[in-house]
Formats: sequence, structure tokens, C-alpha cells
Amino acid sequence: MNILITGNLGYVGPSVIKQLRATFPKGRLVGLDTGFFAHCLTGVDVYPDTLLNEQWYGDIRNINIDMLRGFDAVVHLAAISNDPMGKTFETVTDEINCRSSIRLAELAKEAGVRNYVFASSCSVYGFAEGGPRKEEDSLNPLTAYAKSKIGTEEGVKSLASDSFVVTCLRFATACGFSARTRLDLVLNDFVAGAVATGEISILSDGTPWRPLIHIDDMALAIEWAVARLAENGGAFLSINAGSDEWNYQVKDLAEAVAQVVPGTTVSINPDAVPDKRSYQVSFEKFRQLAPNHQPRVTLTQAVEGLKAGLEKMQFKDANFRTSQYIRLVVLKGHMATQRVNDSLYWR
Repeated sequence: MNILITGNLGYVGPSVIKQLRATFPKGRLVGLDTGFFAHCLTGVDVYPDTLLNEQWYGDIRNINIDMLRGFDAVVHLAAISNDPMGKTFETVTDEINCRSSIRLAELAKEAGVRNYVFASSCSVYGFAEGGPRKEEDSLNPLTAYAKSKIGTEEGVKSLASDSFVVTCLRFATACGFSARTRLDLVLNDFVAGAVATGEISILSDGTPWRPLIHIDDMALAIEWAVARLAENGGAFLSINAGSDEWNYQVKDLAEAVAQVVPGTTVSINPDAVPDKRSYQVSFEKFRQLAPNHQPRVTLTQAVEGLKAGLEKMQFKDANFRTSQYIRLVVLKGHMATQRVNDSLYWR
């Protein structure tokens, strides 16, 4: 199988490449990335992208149809990847995350690609009361990032056919140690705080609900989606990707970390402004359609993996929230040194 992976030089990309290479040892795997975070390597002995056949450097906004010819599947990870970046770059987030994603799907279909896999997000549920949300439930995207994800889902739906199968994986919040680890994710942040300082500082009152998924299990879901047939869920499918057991309140995540990292104290800010993002998610449909690709990593294993990875790096940065492990900080650094312009193009 020939697969193009966009955004492969980010946090999730190394796990996706590793999983797809194991599944398709003789396949042609090509990465396409602008390279903003290519240098943000963490605890690696070997460059993770050597498993690719080719690495292309380029902006998803500039892709053309000739680049897509000959591929069986496109895995689209490239995005402005979280709420803080989306808030800072709202116009560019719509441009990259939504409009370019739709255009990529249009070109992929025209080029003869069979499967288009879009990394969507459970954040499209925003704030949701009344139990776990199913795919058919109403959406409540609260941020530019979440709006860009649902905008893409809606924009690519009409392209789907028996010969162009579209899968939008609404991923739970990512976690786990990567060759390019981010610490601007809730569980990763907690483990970093515990390892560096022995303290976890919850910036909310700890009550919001979050579904989580380990990056290796994200890669497993993507493996399923690149070969999915239309008769398994329909030519177009938006599906929650994760596990019911991984719906947690933020305070429970902190306590889970404290149990793995001895001596950790947890502080909650009872006076914090309420976090409007709170939702539980049902993954029943994913269990039914992808029984052999269900999440395998436990919460404890995820925490242990993060702890081991950070300790191997001799991580002790108490100010990690202003470090290169935070994607917005890296982007602002590129801009401050005039490597990148306000539209997030390399100068």
C-alpha cells in the first residue's frame, strides 16, 4: 500500500509511521510536513522518520494533484494542533485546518486515492451534559480549533463514494511519550510537573471531563481507517476513536499520575474560571466497526511511559510551560526570529 502522511513531523506522526511500517513492511510511506516542529525531538536514539521511504517538506496549503497520484491512502494529520494556537491564529487555523483539508480531499479523490483519513477531534462536543456523546448527538464546538475540525468533516462528506472512502476519526485527547513529545496536553502536563517538581498544578477546579487516547492507539485506529471499505460503516464515516474506560475527570488524571510518581502533591485551584470544555464520549460505534483495533494502552501504562521517557531525558524543567515542549511557544519563537511570517509561512 502507498500512503501519504501529512503532518508526520509532529507529536502523533512517529507512532503512525511505526504502526503503518509494521503493517505494510513493503509499502511506500511518504511524509509531508512544513517542518515547524521537526527539531523538537525527545529521548530518541534514531530519527523516527527514517522508517519512511521519502520525506517531503512543504505547506499543505500548496499541495497539488501531481503530488497525490499513485497513493492508495492519505492520512491527514497536519493542523494547527490545539486550542491555544487556534485562538492565537484563528484565520490561519481555518485556512490550514479546514479549507486546505477539504481541498486535499478534493485533489486526493481526483488523483485516484481510495481512502482519506482525517484526524478530527472529540473537542467538537465542547460542553456536553447528559452522559457520553455519540456521533449522532448535537455538537457544540467552542474554539477555532474545534470549529475547524467539524468544518472539515462537513466539507468532505459529499466527496465520499464507494471508490473514495472518507473516515473522520474524532480522537479523544492525545497522550503518551513520543519521539516529539508535547507537554501542552493534560496528562503529559501532569506527568511533566510530577517528574520535574514533584507537584501537579491543576489550572481548573478539576471537575471537567476528558476522554483520552494514547498516541499508539491513535496509530492503531489510523491503520484500520486506511484500509476501511465502504461496506464497513459507509463511504463517509465520522466516528469517535477511543475507549469508554478512558473518560476521566481532570482531577482523577492528576491522582493517577501521583500514584505512579512517588511523593507527588496535587493542587487544585477552586477559584479558577470554569473550564467550559467538558464532555464524556461514547466509543460504542468504534468497538462495533473496528473490533480488532481497539485501544490497548492503559492509563497507568501511559503515565509510566511518560515518566520513563522524561526521566531518560533527565527532564527537570520546572518552567516547561514556556519551553520548546509547548507548540505555541515554538511557533512564537519562529516568528520572533522572523523565520516564519504572520500567516505561518516560512520566510
